[in-house]
Amino acid sequence: MPQFRSESLVLRSYNLAEADRIVVFFTRDHGVVRGVAKGAKRLKSRFGSMLEPFSNVDLTFFQKDDRELVSIQGIDLNRSFFESASNPEFLQTFAYVAELLIAFLPPHDPSEKVFRMTKACLETPIEGEACLAAVRLYFELWLLRLGGYLPDWAVCSECSETLGPNTASSLTPGFHLVCDRCIPRVRLTAITPTHRDLFYNVQQLAPPAFLAHATLVPSPVMELSAIMRRIISQVVGRDLLIQEPLAAAS
Repeated sequence: MPQFRSESLVLRSYNLAEADRIVVFFTRDHGVVRGVAKGAKRLKSRFGSMLEPFSNVDLTFFQKDDRELVSIQGIDLNRSFFESASNPEFLQTFAYVAELLIAFLPPHDPSEKVFRMTKACLETPIEGEACLAAVRLYFELWLLRLGGYLPDWAVCSECSETLGPNTASSLTPGFHLVCDRCIPRVRLTAITPTHRDLFYNVQQLAPPAFLAHATLVPSPVMELSAIMRRIISQVVGRDLLIQEPLAAAS
């Protein structure tokens, strides 16, 4: 039975029997894995607070070929986000991030780029709902891009003309853009230059720089995020809404 060790983020955990918990980790080297933490519910558990949501840990585990659940051998804490997670809005946002990761990524399928992006979002200083909304948009758009599902908003999907910075455009049912000359008579959702500016800034800026820009335009951030959620829901086959905090659900 091989043993593995990988930097990991704790996504969520569930009760198992009287003393144990099932813990879902997002590992740098092995993707999303689920493991049994024996005795985790006991007062003197060897895991202590290391299984708190979004903790950054070094996870050591055994994996049997015929079992999905891994056996957790040891956990070393690198960084705790306990103080941030005490904020219900922060916890709610990253519970949504965890749900996206679990729904989007196949088990045991590594994606170092998604891991680094998730870690960067967690480590970005966040103050207020506008920052959290910008983080949600950043994560949604990058998850779609890295998964190969992000539409091309550089050209009109009808005439293939490049969309200039101030070109009026609208969103088609397939999430592509059409320019003002190709807009059909049926009413479509308007995509403003601000929306498109945000769309491309996410892909060019690190989270702190993007948040500094995005918090100045909170309404377009929320509108663009709603579009990204619609695309994600189409990809995974179900609606993924911002969930209740993990602490309340566990």
